[in-house]
Parts: sequence; structure tokens; C-alpha cells
Amino acid sequence: MKIAFATDDLVHINAHFGWASQMSVYDVTTDGYEFVGLLNFSGDLKEDGNEDKLVPKLKAVADCTIVYVSAIGPSAAARLVNRGITPIKSRSEEDKIEDILNRLVQTLKGNPPPWLRKALGQPKPTFIPNVDR
Repeated sequence: MKIAFATDDLVHINAHFGWASQMSVYDVTTDGYEFVGLLNFSGDLKEDGNEDKLVPKLKAVADCTIVYVSAIGPSAAARLVNRGITPIKSRSEEDKIEDILNRLVQTLKGNPPPWLRKALGQPKPTFIPNVDR
């Protein structure tokens, strides 16, 4: 699955989705993660109320499963969700991309939470009761 990170320094999740001038994209599997590329955006990105600035970003992350951000407006979050992309807000601008990637790999190796299984299109685990008859 592809994951995008809104970042100002390529190390931390420290950029607002609408204002981000760049996003790092990684492919994450149970075997690890790999840097896919850097998405760059220009123009007046900090202009509040300019919904047009979101269009290039929404197109650029269209094949991502998750987008990590330091902040995101309700309109942008709704537009991502409507496209099947899960926006996740970092706990702090000090959260490191590498730490999140390592946690995601470990989560995929185990039993991913329901929201992640849904995002990945995985079926729910089958419950088979242990009944002695």
C-alpha cells in the first residue's frame, strides 16, 4: 500500500495538508517499506478558502491508502475519505516518518485494526466458535 506524508523536512510529519509544498510517498508491505517518490506542489498554498489548491494534491495522492498530516481542514479530509483515502493527523510535528513506517510494517505483519483492513480491502477475520457437541 502507498502512504503519503505531508512534510517540510522529509523526516517529520510536520506539514498541513493544504499548505504542504511536498509529500513523501512510500510503499509499505509486510516485508518493509520503500521510498517511491517526492510530490512537489507550488502556488499560493497558504491561501485559506482556496479549494482549488487541493485538486493537484488529491490527484497526486489518488493511489495512496493513507495520508499522514500535521493538520487538515474538514473539506480536504472529507474529499480524501470520499476517494477511499484515510487521512491521519500526527500526534506531534516531531513524529518521524520512519517511526510510523516501522510501526505500519509491524501492524501489517500482525492483525491490522478494522480501519486498516477496510482501507486495504481485506476481508474481516472469520470467527469460528469453539463448540463442543
